[in-house]
Amino acid sequence: MKRQFPLHLYIATLSLLLILLAGGLIGAFGYKAARELLEASAVELTQRIGRETLGELQRIVGPAEMAVSMLAFDALGDATTLAQRRQRLALMREMLSNSDAVSALYVGYDTGDVFLLRRLHDAAARSATDAPDDAAYLLQSIERSAGRGRFLYLGPTLEVLRDDDRPDYAASYDPRSREWFAKAMASARGRVISPPYLFFSTQKVGTTLAMRSPNGRAVAASDILLETMNASLARQKVTPGSRVMLVSPRGLVIAHDGIERPVAVAADGTARLMHMQDLGLPAVAGLGPEIERMTGREPRTLHLELADGDWRVTLIPVLVEGAPPLCLVTAIPDRELLAAAFELRRTTLLVAGLVMLLAIPIAWGFARIVSRPLRALAGEAEAIRRFDFSHAVQADSPIAEVNALGLTMDAMRRAIRRFLDLSQAVAAEENFERLLPMLLGETLAAATADAAVLYLSDRDGLIPVAAARADGTSLMDTLLPLSRADAGPLIGRAVRSGAAQVGVLEAADIAGVGLDGVLQETTARHAVAVPLLNRQRHLVGVMLLLRHAPIGDDQLSFVSALSGSAATSLEARELIKAQKELFQALIELLAGAIDAKSPYTGGHCARVPELAKMLAAAACAETRGPFADFRLDDKGWEALHVAAWLHDCGKVTTPDYVVDKATKLETISDRIHEVRMRFEVLKRDAEIACLEAIASGADAPAARDRMAAEHQALDDDFAFLAACNEGGEFLASDAVARLAAIAARTWTRTLDDRIGLSHEERERKARTPPAAPPAIEPLLADRPDHAIERQPQDRIGEDPRWGFRMKVPRLLYDRGELHNLAVERGTLSEEERYKINEHIVQTLVMLSQLPFPKHLRQVPEIAGGHHEKMDGSGYPRGLTREQMSPMARMLAIADIFEALTAIDRPYKKGKTLSQAIAIMADMKRKQHIDPDLFDLFLRAGVYREYAEKFLRPDQIDAVDIAPYLGAGDTPLNP
Repeated sequence: MKRQFPLHLYIATLSLLLILLAGGLIGAFGYKAARELLEASAVELTQRIGRETLGELQRIVGPAEMAVSMLAFDALGDATTLAQRRQRLALMREMLSNSDAVSALYVGYDTGDVFLLRRLHDAAARSATDAPDDAAYLLQSIERSAGRGRFLYLGPTLEVLRDDDRPDYAASYDPRSREWFAKAMASARGRVISPPYLFFSTQKVGTTLAMRSPNGRAVAASDILLETMNASLARQKVTPGSRVMLVSPRGLVIAHDGIERPVAVAADGTARLMHMQDLGLPAVAGLGPEIERMTGREPRTLHLELADGDWRVTLIPVLVEGAPPLCLVTAIPDRELLAAAFELRRTTLLVAGLVMLLAIPIAWGFARIVSRPLRALAGEAEAIRRFDFSHAVQADSPIAEVNALGLTMDAMRRAIRRFLDLSQAVAAEENFERLLPMLLGETLAAATADAAVLYLSDRDGLIPVAAARADGTSLMDTLLPLSRADAGPLIGRAVRSGAAQVGVLEAADIAGVGLDGVLQETTARHAVAVPLLNRQRHLVGVMLLLRHAPIGDDQLSFVSALSGSAATSLEARELIKAQKELFQALIELLAGAIDAKSPYTGGHCARVPELAKMLAAAACAETRGPFADFRLDDKGWEALHVAAWLHDCGKVTTPDYVVDKATKLETISDRIHEVRMRFEVLKRDAEIACLEAIASGADAPAARDRMAAEHQALDDDFAFLAACNEGGEFLASDAVARLAAIAARTWTRTLDDRIGLSHEERERKARTPPAAPPAIEPLLADRPDHAIERQPQDRIGEDPRWGFRMKVPRLLYDRGELHNLAVERGTLSEEERYKINEHIVQTLVMLSQLPFPKHLRQVPEIAGGHHEKMDGSGYPRGLTREQMSPMARMLAIADIFEALTAIDRPYKKGKTLSQAIAIMADMKRKQHIDPDLFDLFLRAGVYREYAEKFLRPDQIDAVDIAPYLGAGDTPLNP
């Protein structure tokens, strides 16, 4: 016998569990709130650190920037001798005194001269430069023309303490070879700032700021020390164990909260900036790749789980105008950051435990008092809780409330069971047309009615959609649509009131709904009209129930409640149906737009789905062979349908002028006309040269003969170019060589070729220096402005997460005249051919970004595989047969056969059946298409079924398929 426990034990246990749950939830929510507050505070603190670090950098760089700007605009930039330059020493000293961070100011000249004033602020700096003990400044000078280098050691008032000749300094140092000089000279703004680095003379971290003088002959610069950043970061620590550091994009430590000089010494004794990995801190050791990937201004927060605990790491970009980007790294251990939250959690759990100890005796006593009269119903309630409705609820107690509870529970059991049965039936039925009679039958049974009619509301009134007797016999043949005015008194009251109405059918009701014949065969005269209202209380329909006796109040309440569930189900299914219809309309709209976009596609997007579904139906009908187990349910058919309609949706992104390119020089227009005009100019030049020669006394017949020969050569060359432009034949190497020879001809341009252009073309023209007219131009050229660079948004095919294996050309378009004319086959260059093929890449990307429901998630794979080949040589992913679904392989065959036989392409005639099948048989032999599916395509007569529907009669010729079946290829399993 199963061991049993008294009910009061459950009640007491439940009470204690509720108390424990409440305490746990309070503790959990308190801990969560404290944690979120501390984490938010940490975020705010790290953002403040970022702002203060940026401010500190700007405070350091600002005076230096002002000093360099003043120095760049000072007369020092025009000085040519040391004596002239020394007159500006006082100004330079004042500039150095305005900022402790600026260690040196200097000017480099385009002649190779240097004038540098360095502050010797301590004994180490004087020792490093071999300066006298009382030296305050070091003046370093190079006069390139004299080949002389000098070190002048100056006192606080700029008096000369010692003057050393340093010829080796002049020989080894030339500012023009230095990066700061070259970048400042090349910069459009004329101002640059270097990444932080280790100064050679002081072994301290700093940066160099340089600015070109207005005359463009000199560059002013300053060396800036960043050592004050260490103390600033130390003040910003969030917790004692946290770490704050400023690093470069490569992970080099610029400043650190706990290290005065972040310098590492290599084995050979050379010093370098420390890398984050050199710090011995696991929390930041592996952050190098994360910092390198950072772009923009937004900070990033990482949560690291390490052996010494969890760490919260924040990466904040520090961007100073004109300077290379830096990154502020803040690493905070969770054990310190969340210490208060941990303590709150421990306290809450302790309090909850004490409350539990106090509640145990109270809950136990209360449970024993309450449970005694309910013990008989406990088992039944437990059964209902488990959704076990197989046993009726019985109660035998002297307590009236307990007996009433037993009866109510039994009624509840029956009602819940009916609702669950109906809900399960409705949920399992996805077809709207089959759902209607199901709802009617369930309601008819629940109301124990003799017959029932279901009407749905539309704009004109009520339309009967299902009607049946209790035995399942349909009554649809006798029913008529109802207008709101002619619905009869009973139905009219139900519609107006929005509530179920009960009554005896009157003559008007009987005649209005067409029930004359039904009521002659049954005694059912009592009726219930139940309005079906959706969640907005709008009328969805009406259900009319016919009974031989009046309905009870309990049944009426149940039917009313059931009608609400039925109305909701009808509304949901109607919405789903409407959404599917809208989705299908949008798909067909997009496919139609693609077909209408170019005459080269015709009705392709509409015909491929028909052919794909014919082939899929043939595969489903197979009972043996490789497709014996292949079957599609409604969801599978829907996935194939959607994929087939959208398989070329990426073509919406392909430019029309690329798709429709008929000649090699064609872009928006055919540039052969520009080339023709150049030939015309050369012919006019030859004629003018002839006339000038005759006018100057030359032999007229000889001059005209030379002109005729030149004209003939030009005509021959242009005729050759025009033939090459058509792209109808293979272009051999000797033809390419002749193109190069023709291109070597020159013509004279007398007009500016940089006016009247779009801003993009002006930018491309700016890649080469302008040639003032009259300019000698080659007859044909591949100019830099013909090259259109591939922008980041055009590099989808290079993204490894998509798995595309297509070779992506370096350029988006190359409109070079020679480059295009030298295309060996056809009219498309490599870049344009990729742009055509890229439509399948765009198809996959576009479809992969759509939130398809689960049963349609295979759509991108099906639609995106129709250019793949069974041997893996297709594109865009180079999939093999085993990597493709059967439906994707079916779509590939449908796409090829439709393209071969299409009759609405302006550039070609549709092939006959025999021609198309012969071509596809060769593709089967080369493992380009699925051999099993192609055999099925032929054997099941799919090709002929499609032909009779879509091809012209003259295309449908006799085909002997026997030679193409099998073809010696090794069969593959789908």
